[in-house]
Amino acid sequence: MKITFMGAGSTVFARNVLGDCMVSDILGNSEIALYDIDADRLKESKTILDGINNGLGNRAKITGYLGLENRKDALRGANFVVNAIQVGGYEPCTVIDFEIPKKYGLRQTIADTLGIGGIMRGLRTIPVMEGFARDMEEVCPDAWFLNYTNPMSILTGYMLRYTGVKTVGLCHSVQACSGGLLSSLDMKDKLDGRKELIGGINHMGWLLDIRDRDGNDLYPEIRRRAKEKNASGKHWDMVRYDYIDKFGYYCTESSEHNAEYNPYYIKHRYPELIEKFNIPLDEYPRRCVSQIANWERQYKELTESTTLKHNRSGEYASYIIEAMVTNKPLKIGGNVQNNGLITNLPAEANVEVPCLIDGAGVLGCAVGALPVQLAAMNMTHINVHLIAIEAAVTKKREHVYHAAMLDPHTAAELSLDDIVKMCDELIDAHGDWLPKYR
Repeated sequence: MKITFMGAGSTVFARNVLGDCMVSDILGNSEIALYDIDADRLKESKTILDGINNGLGNRAKITGYLGLENRKDALRGANFVVNAIQVGGYEPCTVIDFEIPKKYGLRQTIADTLGIGGIMRGLRTIPVMEGFARDMEEVCPDAWFLNYTNPMSILTGYMLRYTGVKTVGLCHSVQACSGGLLSSLDMKDKLDGRKELIGGINHMGWLLDIRDRDGNDLYPEIRRRAKEKNASGKHWDMVRYDYIDKFGYYCTESSEHNAEYNPYYIKHRYPELIEKFNIPLDEYPRRCVSQIANWERQYKELTESTTLKHNRSGEYASYIIEAMVTNKPLKIGGNVQNNGLITNLPAEANVEVPCLIDGAGVLGCAVGALPVQLAAMNMTHINVHLIAIEAAVTKKREHVYHAAMLDPHTAAELSLDDIVKMCDELIDAHGDWLPKYR
């Protein structure tokens, strides 16, 4: 069994996913290939994973592979490939994604999934993932590609539509959705035995149905408590609670994300909404700066011993690999091509739905039709996803413009002419991080 991790310099995440594999009785003897283009980050990750392996009796074989010239060797013979790359990093690319739109009056919170930041991140990541795909088609054609990189729908959608690689997109938000909601509304007594259905798109999957162990519908009480909590004062999840009030349903990803996914909350004309809904503008750059500052201390603490302990996390990857290897079924929330799973969204859309995993791979489960207002909200994202993919495939600059023009938040704030100017400036600033757009 060989597991290859692309973007292994994402040390904390690599530790969770690969540490989970190493503590598994089924996967613990695997060959693990770590791939990155940053020698220092790759070394740090390997040191930490070697420490976990030492504590487990060195059952796994761990090898590092640095740079483009070694990429095929990292992938060769892999059964599973986990993707967690960030093309362009915090500097220069994330800074560019935030600072240039600010000049035009466009403010963002996270900018990794939708909006102009999500579009640019997708455009600079797809060419790298295309290279992964061509290598995989040559040296590990039967491997499964487990994608954790954002923008999830754009990247997973590209892989499924334009490559021959078996791909599923994975995100934490489905796992945490209903448990976090019930806990925050003081309904923890309903956690055990609850039944739920989530369907939609990544970061805007909808909690369509939630019931207690006896089958009682929990939504009437959720709606009442959420409205009451939003009226009582500021808290961390006000945007999604407003969704419950205005659209009838809760969604999977956080309020700081969803604040920038629509035209309703970040508005020049109504600056008081930022305060009212407790919206953290420029949140992702702050997180990046904090994580970079804290990492040196964390790394020193982690490497004071050559042996490290690891407790298995809730990340999907190791459980998916186990289910495929053992042919024991597992249910997850995964990102797959729609093809009729949600009947009122396009077939080519990338959707997030319940998926069954076993030895045959990933089977998306039919959800049916979403409530019309939820399908409409999802379509405002899918429009951007599909056109951004088209831009990446055709290298036509006009499609970059189109994707930005159809983004709900961007369109609500900027004129068409300013959107074109902003896109041109972003493309120029990215330089060699992007292919040439004509």
